[in-house]
Amino acid sequence: MNQSLLPVSSFRAAVGVQKPYDLVEAAGTLVAVSRRGAGTPVLCLHATAHGGRDFENLAEVLVPQGFEVVCVDWPGHGASPTDASREPASAKRYAVVLLALLPLLFGKAKPIIIGNSIGGAAALIAGHDQPEAMSALVLCNPGGLAPLDPVAARVIKLLVAFFNAGARGASWFPKAFELYYRLVLSGPAAHAQRARIVAAGPEMAPVLAQAWHSFGQVDADLAERAQALNLPVLFAWAKSDQIVAWSRSKRAAEKVPHARVEFFRGNHAAFLEDPQAFQSAFLRFVRNLHLQ
Repeated sequence: MNQSLLPVSSFRAAVGVQKPYDLVEAAGTLVAVSRRGAGTPVLCLHATAHGGRDFENLAEVLVPQGFEVVCVDWPGHGASPTDASREPASAKRYAVVLLALLPLLFGKAKPIIIGNSIGGAAALIAGHDQPEAMSALVLCNPGGLAPLDPVAARVIKLLVAFFNAGARGASWFPKAFELYYRLVLSGPAAHAQRARIVAAGPEMAPVLAQAWHSFGQVDADLAERAQALNLPVLFAWAKSDQIVAWSRSKRAAEKVPHARVEFFRGNHAAFLEDPQAFQSAFLRFVRNLHLQ
């Protein structure tokens, strides 16, 4: 494809997949993809302003146990260039990228998809639209399940304004973003990746503003799609999340057929914040799928 590959900053690159990785063309853009191991395929999808490196410790555990762990940096994240299609960040856009990637990465194989936040929302959309392309979903504090009520509208408006200020280069934004990320990731196991995300925060502010704007749109409500899922689903919920709260997502999540819910320590990403408990829960879930 004809896409100018602008240099990726060291801060952004540190958050994403690490070498070796490939740049794969999908849905009119390029995404960085790393693959480790062989066996049951697991595709890992990160939150906005995060990257595939979120899952490196999970890969260390899963690869020796017969899994192939595949991690993707969303467009404009990590090692991936800015989206050549100029589509703004949204779960809907990322679901299109995901569905284009699946046959390229796996052929007819059906991966288990782990999706966090916007990655979970994208996986949910893809699982609804093409359930035959995957074997199961592990949704970690996914967006799209809480009602788009006045409370949500106020929070979204505030966060869009916050990230737009960062995109304009507000002098106070880096420190404020660091404080904000104490609400997003907690616990010693997440500290290293949180520091990388914070360092890249000013650069990622425009993408965060786009994503949060998208969360306020009518098509961001995924409750009906979730209730129509025809796949095994594990909700792995970091129970202290102040933004994607279980209390606001519970009503939709509990109506998802073939789903189970487990709770973990942490604020937004159980696999980062409570890794051992998440790893155990994931392996139990896979054993019940009879894939290994």
